[in-house]
Amino acid sequence: MSQRNVCVEQYMETPIEKQQIELVERKGIGHPDSIADGLAEAVSRAFCKEYLDKCGVILHHNTDETQIAAGHSIPKFGGGQVIHPIFILLVGRATKAFGDVDIATDTLAIKTARNYLKNTIPNLDLDSDVIIDCKFGRGSSDLSDVFGREGYVPMANDTSFGVGHAPFSELENIVYNTERSLIEDLKKKKGFNAIGEDIKVMGLRNGEDISLTICCGMVDKYVDDIGAYVNYKEQLEDYVKDLVPKYTSRNVDVNVNTADNIEKESVFLTVTGTSAEMGDDGSVGRGNRCNGLITPNRPMSMEATSGKNPINHIGKIYNLMSTQIARQIASELDGIDDVYVKLLSQIGQPIDKPLVASVQISVKDGVKFDSMRKEAEGITDAWLADTKKITELVSSGQLDTF
Repeated sequence: MSQRNVCVEQYMETPIEKQQIELVERKGIGHPDSIADGLAEAVSRAFCKEYLDKCGVILHHNTDETQIAAGHSIPKFGGGQVIHPIFILLVGRATKAFGDVDIATDTLAIKTARNYLKNTIPNLDLDSDVIIDCKFGRGSSDLSDVFGREGYVPMANDTSFGVGHAPFSELENIVYNTERSLIEDLKKKKGFNAIGEDIKVMGLRNGEDISLTICCGMVDKYVDDIGAYVNYKEQLEDYVKDLVPKYTSRNVDVNVNTADNIEKESVFLTVTGTSAEMGDDGSVGRGNRCNGLITPNRPMSMEATSGKNPINHIGKIYNLMSTQIARQIASELDGIDDVYVKLLSQIGQPIDKPLVASVQISVKDGVKFDSMRKEAEGITDAWLADTKKITELVSSGQLDTF
């Protein structure tokens, strides 16, 4: 192994695309768990900016315990109402003073959360549909000097690991881009207002056949009656069927809101666009991993990435870094089926020198593995040598965490 404990080996298991069964899930941005992730990460980024502006360094904080207690609503065609608001509790630790500088973390957190909800769930009435509170304990202010010291490499806050893989399989690309396209293209660009932000996409590949099950909450004020609902549902299904050939030539079956009972007019209708209004709670870390997917066929970490500080929290840094390492190796080296990267820290040790950085590479038939070992080791070593790059990317919002 190298000085940074990088171990590159050939992965001898069946590549993902050649496995008979593959499962992939994405919880969309309006799913209660994703809302919790998004709020936690938005508040952390706001803290990073405020700390840098006022103190010149990012101070110790963690905002990764955000909880959502669901409300109660009565949706109906043409427009219903939320009768019991969603309750959101922003929870964690934050440094509230640095020397003689006070930082208004709690008011900043609430303001940030309201702005995030306004931009993410536009049909949510911030005056009546949601209550936001925060309970931030004090962070460890004595950590602030080591966070900002020039040339200093932070020490790992925990003995933990991060996991990443690349490239995305066809199914992974389909599941991820289906939700993103429904929100960014069909809803925003084409004015399909009936689509809510609470979209969950579950993908199954069985050999050469793919099945997509999509759950999408429709916004009731844009749906006049059951006929309009069925029409919107069919349009959504047709849109996805037209989308998937960009990512696969396999057979794809698309099913939308399979729990609907059209005859009884029992359908997935919402007032706000999220099921958090009607009984679905949410917590940070219960949804997508930092690559935006839930992938039971791949190695995964159970760590929540969103909301953890981007300086020395391994649960954030190593998951993001391992994903970036895997993606670079997969894009720059020819003849690769799959790349898996696992980074393991030791508490109190420099984060640029993990206990092990394991890189496993599955190569295509006829490709010599030994020819890529050194280059893969070099890519991994370069990322570990520049841990601040992850800090800068995530604190500036250039890396997604869910």
